[in-house]
Amino acid sequence: MSVSHPQEAIEVLTFGCRLNAYESQVMRDKASEAGLGTLENGAILVNTCAVTGEAVRQARQAIRKARRENPAARIIVSGCAAQTEPQTFAQMNEVDLVLGNEEKLSAQSYRALPDFGVNDTTKLRINDIMSVRETAGHMVESIEGKSRAFIQVQNGCDHRCTFCIIPYGRGNSRSVPAGAVVEQVNRLVGNGYLEVVLTGVDTTSWGADLPGAPKLGHLVRSILRQVPDLARLRLSSIDSIEADDVLMEMIATEPRFMPHLHLSLQHGDNLILKRMKRRHSREDALAFCERTRALRPDIAFGADLIAGFPTETEAMFENTLSIVEEAGLTHLHVFPFSPRPGTPAARMPQLDRTIIKQRAARLREAGDRAYRRHLDALNGSQIEILFEREGMGRTPQFTPVRVEEAGRRDAGLARITVTGHDGNMASARLAEDIPALAGAA
Repeated sequence: MSVSHPQEAIEVLTFGCRLNAYESQVMRDKASEAGLGTLENGAILVNTCAVTGEAVRQARQAIRKARRENPAARIIVSGCAAQTEPQTFAQMNEVDLVLGNEEKLSAQSYRALPDFGVNDTTKLRINDIMSVRETAGHMVESIEGKSRAFIQVQNGCDHRCTFCIIPYGRGNSRSVPAGAVVEQVNRLVGNGYLEVVLTGVDTTSWGADLPGAPKLGHLVRSILRQVPDLARLRLSSIDSIEADDVLMEMIATEPRFMPHLHLSLQHGDNLILKRMKRRHSREDALAFCERTRALRPDIAFGADLIAGFPTETEAMFENTLSIVEEAGLTHLHVFPFSPRPGTPAARMPQLDRTIIKQRAARLREAGDRAYRRHLDALNGSQIEILFEREGMGRTPQFTPVRVEEAGRRDAGLARITVTGHDGNMASARLAEDIPALAGAA
């Protein structure tokens, strides 16, 4: 969970993905436009996640805590969990209003303040997310922090993985037109941002619903060509099976495209991948990593991996363990399987929770070992970093670095020399400040 600083007495609690982090900024802007910032006792916006049952539990816990600490504030709950199980939150006495994922991005949804919270029915403002056909290119003037900004280029998902509830919280896939994305990147760069992250629910499906069905690589190329002052461009995550030829060309030839890809991998065993209804095989994933590393030798791979999926045997789990090293993964997000009501996986034969937790722990240990090897390999090297908060920056591969004697430095690009690490982040000394773009005056 992340907590934004209050703005005009509006506080935002954000759970889940980077897309939620982006949308929380839009929510705060719309709530401010609607006048919530003038409320005497303030307002708290809770942007929930539905990926796991644990994420829903954490959101409910945070709501109760927020009410205890702010007994007179207005509490508005939205996000994927609110969309998929609205009554769960409407029945909470602590909650004043529940908004759907589409409604939360409209100022009008926040305006009828004297009327909401009368009963569980009037608390709910949620439409059928499957009826939404467009995603607006919301113009966010700034994102929390001073260096990196996220831009939503796509929303929803047309795939139906058996473990995932998110399509029912986000609706079908829909893309922001390229022109709107480029306009927003230009505005953010004009506001001083050096790095932009393209984000979405299924980012690599961008463009399929637009005229001519352009691919994500075309959007990346357009941004880099039309916004020459952008220093760094990243993708939040990708489905490797959808990576197009132009995207691969950008990875290979464009230094401003950062060499870090977070893969929606989920598992390393072919039968489990099939039962998940994933569209790639183990061999596909390994071939993608090999091909991409040949194009960009300095690239780092992260991945989402699920431990303890229904019917997973020890041998199947070992295939996930081994793919960490075989694919050269260094930044893992490990999820112990959690059945979500309404998904096919919830009806499959479940594993014992103890086994699931043990396998998740073993997978995290494998990820920790791989990450330490990655940190070890950085020792003594000179790397360009982008400062993102006081004394801390990130390498092009998204590895965090604590810079010695950086003082209150919290923005800008610099070249550093890595001196070691603590297992979590690299340590370094400042070598020199560098311009936002190579060759810039």
